[in-house]
Amino acid sequence: MPVSERLGASIKLAERALNGAKHAALKPAGLTVPQYAALLYLAEKPGISAAALARACGVTPPTMNTVLKNLQEHGLIERTPHEWHKNVLETRLTEQGQAVMDDADARAVRVERALSDEFTDEERATLVALLGRCATLLDSVRPD
Repeated sequence: MPVSERLGASIKLAERALNGAKHAALKPAGLTVPQYAALLYLAEKPGISAAALARACGVTPPTMNTVLKNLQEHGLIERTPHEWHKNVLETRLTEQGQAVMDDADARAVRVERALSDEFTDEERATLVALLGRCATLLDSVRPD
């Protein structure tokens, strides 16, 4: 089967295009797509561990540690030991981090709105449902 006919190739192409558009939109905010994703999840779940954040963002723990180190060096997050689990660092946005995330999120939302506006309400609902089915199936399929 030619690559152009493979469903995975089409999904990857769309993902690559979305990431490229978000990269361009986020550049003026001074963030990469992975940094933005981390800030977005941190805004929603303050105190989340780096391991949980890595899972949420779909990156490896070492990659997330690099992202968090860079965000911390820029004063966008703070990391403090968990009250009971001293080996776990809780991560939270700083005031500056919240401001940067708000700016970046407005930029990313414009990209997502442009994509969403390309579809009718029915098409959008169908696309979301189909992608959800893809994710559910792929999460359950593990190679032997």
